[in-house]
Amino acid sequence: MKSVSRRQFLKKATQAGMAVAAGAAANRFAIAQGRTTTRVVIDSERQIATIDHNLFGSFLEQLGRAIYEGIYEPGSKFADSNGFRTDVMREIRDLGVPIIRWPGGNFVSGYHWLDGVGPKNKRPAVLDKAWDTLETNQFGTDEFITWAHTVGTEPLFGLNFGTGTAEDAAALVEYCNVAKGTKWSELRRTNGYDQPHNVKYWCVGNEMDGPWQIGHMPASEYGLKATDAARQMRAIDPTIKLIACGSSGPFMPTYIEWDRTVLEECYDLVDGISLHHYWGNTEETGGNSQVYMAMNLAMDRQIQEIAAVCDTVRAQKRSGKELFLSFDEWNVWYRARGGDFADGHGKAAPHLLEEPYNLEDALLVGGLANSLIRHSNRVKVACLAQLVNVIAPIATNDDGILRHTIYYPYAWALKYARGRALSIEPEGPGYEVATLGVPIERGGLPLPGFGQVGYVDVTATLDTEAKTTTLFLFNRDLERPQDVEIVWHDLTPTGVHTFMTMTGADLKAGNTFADPKRVTPQTLENPKVGARMTLQLPARSYSVLSLAL
Repeated sequence: MKSVSRRQFLKKATQAGMAVAAGAAANRFAIAQGRTTTRVVIDSERQIATIDHNLFGSFLEQLGRAIYEGIYEPGSKFADSNGFRTDVMREIRDLGVPIIRWPGGNFVSGYHWLDGVGPKNKRPAVLDKAWDTLETNQFGTDEFITWAHTVGTEPLFGLNFGTGTAEDAAALVEYCNVAKGTKWSELRRTNGYDQPHNVKYWCVGNEMDGPWQIGHMPASEYGLKATDAARQMRAIDPTIKLIACGSSGPFMPTYIEWDRTVLEECYDLVDGISLHHYWGNTEETGGNSQVYMAMNLAMDRQIQEIAAVCDTVRAQKRSGKELFLSFDEWNVWYRARGGDFADGHGKAAPHLLEEPYNLEDALLVGGLANSLIRHSNRVKVACLAQLVNVIAPIATNDDGILRHTIYYPYAWALKYARGRALSIEPEGPGYEVATLGVPIERGGLPLPGFGQVGYVDVTATLDTEAKTTTLFLFNRDLERPQDVEIVWHDLTPTGVHTFMTMTGADLKAGNTFADPKRVTPQTLENPKVGARMTLQLPARSYSVLSLAL
């Protein structure tokens, strides 16, 4: 092939305005130039941050079958004396989920917590207006605390900022965290809980910028209400961590402006701000799986943008406090949306938002986990939304549980992303994603792409106590394996603990109760360890390589 510049090689595809065509051209160019290996240099001194224990939390909303028939089902053959499903509890305990957000979500903006405490035969059944569902209130604050303690997770409580008041929020803090001797703490004791629940983390509302949200309000109004609530809540328990309600996502017309306005009001009284985003192989990607594989870079971008807003307000206020980010809703979700998927038609525990996941979804979830690790210096809390049945890695039926494809990369992150995140910059071939499609919410405005996207996305962690380092390797190339050269600057691995991958011939393949192991991890041949290592990643794969030091 005659010598040609990359710019010339891509010109025809770029002029056509087709991101995928440009990507294919970049692929051919890289192969023609002989660049088929990604080089990764690992230096233990180049550290990003200690990974917070709560980076890979999850979320349970009083929605669909997440609670009822998910974690709580008194009539199930798996139920214990509290009505909790023991098979689900065992699964979550084994996963080691560190923190779980509850009870919503859109649900929380119309939820009155007093409806869900006290004798169950006196609790009212009410219509949840967010999802048009009959809420029986048989599972409430005390049940969630009991369940959370049983599975070994920390609660992250959402607060009603739609129909609820700042006084209601403070009352719930008093109910949960004051030992005794006050109106609400004595109510808790009357309900059978002598010891305080000691809830540390609180979400101060949910997606209040969204017109779909019960009690939707302007940013300045929300900021004032959050300030009032924070003062009242901290007067009761000054040790709590408060997370302000950030924008519902980059698709919102008020994105960035909402977050800035809110923080200008309440920055000094909160500890963090929330981020939400769901991804799918839809309008943004044009239904193209190669572009879809790059969408974890949208998470990187969102984190960087919201961190910049926080730091701008911090500078304006001359504050010495740095806010953390709470990415407390993230996942793949694009099939089971709208219509009957989101309308319970007044029924109790309807099948809502039960997303079927496939291989390409699992690969992207792995990439999103990589993005969270990369930004562990600012993201201290994050919640895969959700945990059981509703857009979840785990599903239930009468006979047991199912692990969807996204279960496995999430489980790897929980097990292996320990210690400190390392800063690494892989160098290797890739493809171009110049622009993205136009999601419906953008009203005809295109989204910026990511430019040159590496085929191999890598993050690494170092756990000095366990004498282990782990690499998380995402091969976005859907057609070819990718070679990786790992150069250890100041460490030398002595052995391989684990080398596993998620891959397969069919990107659209998923797991069902009839075929529960169609897409599951595969063990790869251990690479030879040493100061310089080489390994090959299968095409369309997400892998974990855990090494002894």
